[in-house]
Amino acid sequence: MQFVGIMMLFMAVAPFIFLSQHGRYQIGIKKPANYSWLIIAICIGLTFSMFLYFLGESLYGKSYENWYQYISKSYNISTDINEQTKLITFGISAFIGMTFSPIGEELFFRGIVHSSFANSLGNNKASIIDSSAFAIVHISHFGLVFHNQQWEFLLVPSAIWVLCMFLVNIMFYICREGSGSILGAILCHSAFNLGMTYCIFYLL
Repeated sequence: MQFVGIMMLFMAVAPFIFLSQHGRYQIGIKKPANYSWLIIAICIGLTFSMFLYFLGESLYGKSYENWYQYISKSYNISTDINEQTKLITFGISAFIGMTFSPIGEELFFRGIVHSSFANSLGNNKASIIDSSAFAIVHISHFGLVFHNQQWEFLLVPSAIWVLCMFLVNIMFYICREGSGSILGAILCHSAFNLGMTYCIFYLL
């Protein structure tokens, strides 16, 4: 995971290195055509992050098979942290989660990958491909877990997690199409990460 930041940076700058101005326009780097969809995108992202919280809690409770419970370990939140420090730590974590990952991943998956396949397969099939790729990549966050000093693959929880990642990526695509800009997908993704970070800091 130490190379994630470098990968996100590369994903974010790739369109500006490898694509022409017309190519960047084609992948959605342009002004939104429908600004109301930007608000809708934020609402969708927040709602889906809360849905994943309640789903995980209802199925797996406080166990490590709950995706948010397992992912929370990477935040290293101290149990005796005071509220002010917790708020500052949450703010820093939320800012990072709302910027680096959404910008890099959306420009790459909903931008370059989607547009590359859409030219030959159409938008719907391209969306299935880029959403599937994104979902599988996110097994690195949850699915293949390190527990009791050994690696373990959680088949059913992982399958649910991957399916949810696929569905939320379809939502990212819908927000891109609705807004007419990659910004719609970025805001939906950013709001999802904000909601997930809030759940990890304040609801678990």
